[in-house]
Amino acid sequence: MFFIVSKIFESLFAPLQFALLLSTLGVLLLFTRYARYGRTCAAVGVFTLMKMAFSPLGAFLAAPLENRFPAPPEDMPAPDGIIVLGGAIDEMLSERRGRPILIDSAAERLTAPLALKQKFPQARIIFTGGSAALNGSRYTEADGVRRFWRDLGFVSNNILFEERARNTFENAVYARDLAQPKAGERWLLVTSAMHMPRSIGMFRKAGFPVIAYPVDFRTDGDPSFFSAPRFPTRAIGVVQFAVHEWLGLAVYRLTGKTSALYPAP
Repeated sequence: MFFIVSKIFESLFAPLQFALLLSTLGVLLLFTRYARYGRTCAAVGVFTLMKMAFSPLGAFLAAPLENRFPAPPEDMPAPDGIIVLGGAIDEMLSERRGRPILIDSAAERLTAPLALKQKFPQARIIFTGGSAALNGSRYTEADGVRRFWRDLGFVSNNILFEERARNTFENAVYARDLAQPKAGERWLLVTSAMHMPRSIGMFRKAGFPVIAYPVDFRTDGDPSFFSAPRFPTRAIGVVQFAVHEWLGLAVYRLTGKTSALYPAP
């Protein structure tokens, strides 16, 4: 139930969807006796879109999340294992095309483990990701990543695939059950930098201590610096992702899936 409610809420009230719905409602009201309210709704909706696309709002929201957990040093001790979270494969499009289709903004989730495995060949790798589609899908993220890595020649007996998880909480629980981590073991967690605080919070709640290895940075880390974005659609995407993570932190804390509102290193 939690998964279904979260998906419905996100599809309706994510910043972009909300701004578009508000703008559309405003235009429709212009042709009724509530035209005055229509002008207000349309103006607020358009202003929100412009703010998302052409202001430092995305960096302001995203930088604190991305800066929360710094990457480990280059000379870090060899880890015993590496957990890789899903979120980089478009499973519906992959199923239709018959090949793995990567979400370009999250592709480093799948390329960073290749470099880590080359550097630490003895480390175990667990990829966790099922289907995030509301109505499910026969094609899971694990299917796509398995084929993507295999096509690149990245094959090892030390790689396990978990394909039931539909959200980050299930990622943590199922990865823990699969890894069976022992006391003193060092496990890296590979996921997008903006997603790292919520992920760490849930892995801690699941009793699986991990070391952050953030990738897919969307900002330069300085929320006070601003230059007009070259790609407004990308700027909107940063706002979308950041708001999703801040709301996720609040909801997961309220529902007891994490022990801290804003997990710290």
